[in-house]
Amino acid sequence: MEGPTPKEIVAYLDEFIIGQQEAKRAVAIALRNRMRRLELGDDPLKEEIHPKNIIMIGPTGVGKTEIARRLAKLAKAPFIKVEATKYTEVGYVGRDVESMVRDLLAVAMKMVRQEHEEKVREKAEKKAEERILNILVKGRDVEERFRQDSYLTEEEKNLKEVLRKKYRNNALDDREIEVRTQGSAMPFLQIMAVPGLEELEHQMQNVLGDILPRKKETKKMTVAQARKLIIAEETDALLDHEKMRQEAIQLTEQRGIIFIDEIDKIARGEYRSGPDVSREGVQRDILPLVEGTTVNTRQGPVRTDHILFIAAGAFHISRVSDLIPELQGRFPIRVELHPLTKEDYVKILQNPRNALSKQYQALLSTEGIALNFTHDGYEAIAEIAVTMNERQENIGARRLHTIMEKLLEDISFSPEDYRNREVIIDALYVRKQLEHILKDENLARYIL
Repeated sequence: MEGPTPKEIVAYLDEFIIGQQEAKRAVAIALRNRMRRLELGDDPLKEEIHPKNIIMIGPTGVGKTEIARRLAKLAKAPFIKVEATKYTEVGYVGRDVESMVRDLLAVAMKMVRQEHEEKVREKAEKKAEERILNILVKGRDVEERFRQDSYLTEEEKNLKEVLRKKYRNNALDDREIEVRTQGSAMPFLQIMAVPGLEELEHQMQNVLGDILPRKKETKKMTVAQARKLIIAEETDALLDHEKMRQEAIQLTEQRGIIFIDEIDKIARGEYRSGPDVSREGVQRDILPLVEGTTVNTRQGPVRTDHILFIAAGAFHISRVSDLIPELQGRFPIRVELHPLTKEDYVKILQNPRNALSKQYQALLSTEGIALNFTHDGYEAIAEIAVTMNERQENIGARRLHTIMEKLLEDISFSPEDYRNREVIIDALYVRKQLEHILKDENLARYIL
């Protein structure tokens, strides 16, 4: 069977996320089971095997979102993160829950398009080269049927070959040419300089489709600009849009992952009160998606039977049992993520492939600054993170971002003072930079 084994999945997650082995094992098995199901081929049981949805319980900043995001990246699956609180029950103002499936399909469409574009890119570049050279030879951009070399004289063909060498050496990039390109179907929107109209035009074009046909416009631009524009046009013309649409729907249905964060906020806990009648309604609207239903989209109907749903929440006020029983039953796998310790923070700072210390070292190396962290430096930063999370709201590893930014503020602001030097970030440096903030309770609340 192709694809990573559960152990390999956990090893991959270990490169980015510290601890939380129980959660990693759960998602690794869930992902492998999806691969196993796809291997069944035409077996009638294939349609009966539904994904084992997961609910993660744990405080913010301990790795819930990162586990889901890295899992999707490893699986090369369409993935979206949504917040349960953004949705409202049907009949109330707000986003309806089916929009999360449409958003997931949009991600799949982008993934499929990129894959198809790679396949036709070389051909599109050749077509773009021919078209630009013809513009340079003829002095204008002719209609497509007149772009063949048979319409060129011998003298023009010879000139074209001379220009081709210059074009490939980028010697013509600054030359200005006129290109016939697709104009806007709604030019009246372009003359209204109002923020957000570009997005509105895009949405209207999607809705109206070919009802408002696009007219050709002639624009002046450099060869370098024209190359990008024409490659994009030629690529689009070479793509099989119907095939891409079908593949995107298939990818969404069979491999899609939806991460629903803050699901505890729509649970009716014992301490909750007030007129928010929509909370339980959102759960009831989510239920059909998780159970398996068909959602109508612009690209066609999408079945949700085999989409993997991963829900997460802190559940410090409400409990999983406060969700409606039907929804609880659709999340059979429950894993608890543990609060981070000082030792975890030290590991987070130095071990992951994308560790914060490595990010800042890379950034400041562009200024000629060699940033080096000592072990006691890491420990000092970790101690501050633990202290601030105890004093204020516990935001987990996200606290490290704020602390690191403040710790390195002087170096980031005045890099010329540290250029071509090695800067040691040890415990003494950390305390010197942050001790005055820690002592001032009010200041620390706003800065750290």
